[in-house]
Amino acid sequence: MRIMVTRPQRGAADTALALRARGHAPIVAPLSEIELVAKVDPQAGPWTAILLTSANGLRGIASFAGSKEWHDTPVFAVGEVTAKAARDMGFAEVNSAAGNVNDLINLVATRLQPPARLLYLAGEERAGDLGGALRGKNFDVDVVVVYRFLTARVLPEVAAAALAGEIDAVLHFSRASAEAFLKAARNSELLEVALIKPEHVAAPLREAGAAHVRVAARPTEDALLELCG
Repeated sequence: MRIMVTRPQRGAADTALALRARGHAPIVAPLSEIELVAKVDPQAGPWTAILLTSANGLRGIASFAGSKEWHDTPVFAVGEVTAKAARDMGFAEVNSAAGNVNDLINLVATRLQPPARLLYLAGEERAGDLGGALRGKNFDVDVVVVYRFLTARVLPEVAAAALAGEIDAVLHFSRASAEAFLKAARNSELLEVALIKPEHVAAPLREAGAAHVRVAARPTEDALLELCG
């Protein structure tokens, strides 16, 4: 299948590689780029653990996380891709919730005792309230907004060309991704097939009239790729 990948470039390249391994023809057309908003001041710690809902959060500590004194700090990640990024940075104790924000909340609450002080490396737009939920369980959570997505106003040339030609599907990894795609393609004909991850991501596509929307069984990239066959 010819499948469009609209996630930011670094992740898009990895997804394209996985699609090619499955025999598909990926069309890489990033609709957004990641902008660093703030860096964490290491002197503001210490923290009992670091929380991640995206590997992009690691950008906020990249300047000092290479120091071995940080590598023993436990990391709690929403999924395995994010967990792997933390391990690659050198963190020794990385725990993956292998799910969504609610799974991460439950994992932290099970493994740690309040009032542990936690550092949440967050994006500007977030699904769910990880910090608020854990504060409700008496944890002390410092939320640092590390990054944000800058979305394209119009479709990239390669995406517009694909829409005008033959394409089988578009992969959406988040609700924001789906909304950005619809906004950029508002003057284009909608695709007949959209392959997406968690159920809540499907809403804007269905509301816009997408004829065929398929949702992965689990909120992971592997599950999304399984839909492609």
